[in-house]
Amino acid sequence: MRAQFSACFILNKDITVLVGLSGGVDSSVAAYILQQEGYKVVGVTMAIWDGRKLPFTSNGKHACYGPDEEEEIREAREIAEILKIPFEVFDCSVEYKKAVLDYFRNEYYEGRTPNPCIQCNQHIKFGLLPAMAEKKGFSYDFFATGHYARVEKDPLTGRYLLKKGVDQKKDQTYFIYRLTQDQLAKAMLPIGIYNKTRIKEIAREAGLPVYDKEESQDFYSGNYKDLLEHETTPGNIVHTSGRILGTHQGIWNYTIGQRKGMGIAWSEPLYVIRIDKDSNTVVVGEKDETFGTSFLVNDLNWIGIENLAEAMDVSIKIRSAQKEKDGRIEPLENGFVKATFFHPNDSITPGQSAVFYNGDVVLGGGIIKNVLKKNNEF
Repeated sequence: MRAQFSACFILNKDITVLVGLSGGVDSSVAAYILQQEGYKVVGVTMAIWDGRKLPFTSNGKHACYGPDEEEEIREAREIAEILKIPFEVFDCSVEYKKAVLDYFRNEYYEGRTPNPCIQCNQHIKFGLLPAMAEKKGFSYDFFATGHYARVEKDPLTGRYLLKKGVDQKKDQTYFIYRLTQDQLAKAMLPIGIYNKTRIKEIAREAGLPVYDKEESQDFYSGNYKDLLEHETTPGNIVHTSGRILGTHQGIWNYTIGQRKGMGIAWSEPLYVIRIDKDSNTVVVGEKDETFGTSFLVNDLNWIGIENLAEAMDVSIKIRSAQKEKDGRIEPLENGFVKATFFHPNDSITPGQSAVFYNGDVVLGGGIIKNVLKKNNEF
């Protein structure tokens, strides 16, 4: 393994790379690869758990935010010691609360379903963490993470491109599509050219004890409701026909496409079709009613292009676990984008991100505002 990277050593020896170490295999191998390529590597970790008292109910999975953070930091420190690189922990908990947790709660209160990991990557991991390191005197040239994605500079436009990772099953461009040109210019994603199997092999060959560690599955290791901290606000659960079927205790307990946990009886399985904050209503219907075609997107961030000047055929991804599907995006006068799938898609959800691709290049994306209704109104 060392021989593979040795030719780069002299070229890179004066370049310092901060690596965001999480204690997992991906970021650990990212640091190792950069070290073998001759870079000066510094490990940094963000502490985001604020020690709050919550009715914590673990879902049994590793996560970024939770009371087991101390163990994650200990493992990250152990990796730094094995690699013999400097290591520093930065307390980002106050800013994390504002940028991620408050955003998370407010979106649910508004009847939308947010993606907190996307917020964290833009504002905390690629934003605050390297800024805090620089403020403390850690001079660096690049910031690296263990994301499965690639960054390249387009020689024709001069723009930095975000491209899918080689391992399509692990691709994480959806989670970092909000990175700016300035952030991408300093980003290094060394594991993006590998598949997960090879990353584990490299970790084992390098003697990194995290080679078989279970990876994080979510941003919080408990029940999301632990974080909402909202008083009960009863309202009606209404069928799309207008019939009241039951009551709910708060719209934030529901998300578009949800089938279980509604406590109502019907001849067919029911799904959440729409959430109306103004009337405090959860609208439910049959499976075929969960499909939609057109939706509005705002709060846009463009990467592969400077802006959307005309309609463009693209592939669109509206959930992290879903493959992108073919469609078209069109610019609107108000700065929004109208996105249309060529074939109906299941559970288009306000608050989630829609990311637009041209092949393996991320063109950009934004937040889903609302979905076209049957009367052709948004």
